[in-house]
Amino acid sequence: MSTEDNFSDQESQPERSDRRGFIKEASCFIGAVVGAVPMTAGIRVLIDPISRKNSESEKAEFIRLAELTELQDGEPMKFAIVEDKSDKWSRYTDVPVGAVYLLKQDEKVIAYNTVCPHLGCFVDYRKIEKDFFCPCHDSQFSLDGKLTKGVSPRPMDELTVEIRNGVEVWVKFERFKSNTKEKIVI
Repeated sequence: MSTEDNFSDQESQPERSDRRGFIKEASCFIGAVVGAVPMTAGIRVLIDPISRKNSESEKAEFIRLAELTELQDGEPMKFAIVEDKSDKWSRYTDVPVGAVYLLKQDEKVIAYNTVCPHLGCFVDYRKIEKDFFCPCHDSQFSLDGKLTKGVSPRPMDELTVEIRNGVEVWVKFERFKSNTKEKIVI
């Protein structure tokens, strides 16, 4: 090997190490970018409960259900509660989320949640017996919501009613914890 060949090898050596250094740095950068994507997703999942709206901003709102002229005195009527729902990807309109019995008595309107306070079964109105009946555990409630027979720990859950514009019936729809003596909003 001549001195000239040895000299040309030495000149190409720094060029090769520059190339190698660039490839190493580029690989590290690409690896960091690729690793940052799942790490960012993981951090968002961990932080999500903190970033959600607090429960005060999600308080129940009044929903217009009927007009006084639609209700018969002493005869409960069932009304579905529908809401708009959304998740991170989709938005759904008019999704059924529950139901309410409205009972008009002497120009006063009472609203009951249709969910039994015992274990969350749906309560039916029996026209012939003139009572509310939970078929799951044979609980019966009078028209004023009081337990007359069965194992329910409390009366039917009464909801707040407002009469607006003299004829519109608005109800504050809320859900309550089952199988407790206290009426705990969930």
